Amino acid sequence: MSKIRLNTELRNKFFNRIKNHIENENTQEKEAYLQARENVDKEYIKAFEIAKGIVERTYPTEDVEVLKQFKKKYGSPCDVVAKDKCFYFAHSEGVDDEGEKTETKSHFDFGLFGNLNGDEYSRDEGKKFAYAYYRDELKANGLNADILAEHEDKQDNPYKTKHQEANDKFLGSRNGYYDDQTGMTKSFNDQYQLDVIGTSHCRSRSIACTKDEYDQLNQWRIAKGHLVSSHQKWIDSIQSQCDEIKTGLKAYRYMSEAIEFATELGIQVDEAELIRTNSTGLTIYNPKNLAERIKAMKNKNMTREQKIALRKQYEAMN
Repeated sequence: MSKIRLNTELRNKFFNRIKNHIENENTQEKEAYLQARENVDKEYIKAFEIAKGIVERTYPTEDVEVLKQFKKKYGSPCDVVAKDKCFYFAHSEGVDDEGEKTETKSHFDFGLFGNLNGDEYSRDEGKKFAYAYYRDELKANGLNADILAEHEDKQDNPYKTKHQEANDKFLGSRNGYYDDQTGMTKSFNDQYQLDVIGTSHCRSRSIACTKDEYDQLNQWRIAKGHLVSSHQKWIDSIQSQCDEIKTGLKAYRYMSEAIEFATELGIQVDEAELIRTNSTGLTIYNPKNLAERIKAMKNKNMTREQKIALRKQYEAMN
């Protein structure tokens, strides 16, 4: 077995086994990512309570209920109450050089694909958060949750697009932005819906808040960004290791070298299992296997009895 040569298929098997081991290691980078994900859940709870207080202060629950009754009674002309998960919050507690009050305003989106920086249209940022947050679920279903992290600072390409579309479909978002959402995305977003009064879109509806409320909401958004950045750092670490692994495996000629390498990394590799599950062509360098393969290539149409008779004849002649 020690003479078995490595080829592309075997190298890929070793690579995948080692990469899987690396992803499951308890490293500082992975722990930072897991802690960031836990922190996001806590910050979501706190931020939504603050947002709820601001919205209900601006649109009192009793007014909302009255308008809902009017809609039932008079129909669409009174349809002025809607559910929303994103809001422009603003505070005006500072003054400019001329003594005029200044307004600090930003867009806060509680949706799964919501922005991380106040930009209503930052779609990729929202996708990075969604993929990092639901990484386990995506990976468990054979999807590449790390596609955006792996292609950070790289141009769009068909491979990247294919995996993004698959992720979005699984999560229940047509393209990570529009409201026609189902499944996990809808379930996530439905947790953070509030009643607002007005028929216009949130971009034209600024809701007043205090500076302290604004700052606390910003902390929640920072926590979302930290999840994305910690996920990126973890995947960068894995990518760097994988690049070295690929280079090393290309340099090895024999399986024994790859097994020694894996062992040094603390990974137990079953040589027999790798060969057994591989294509038959990969074991031709083993003399016994090669001989058996050659023998099986001839006399295919002879019966067992005929083969025995020929063998007896050969032995009698010798």
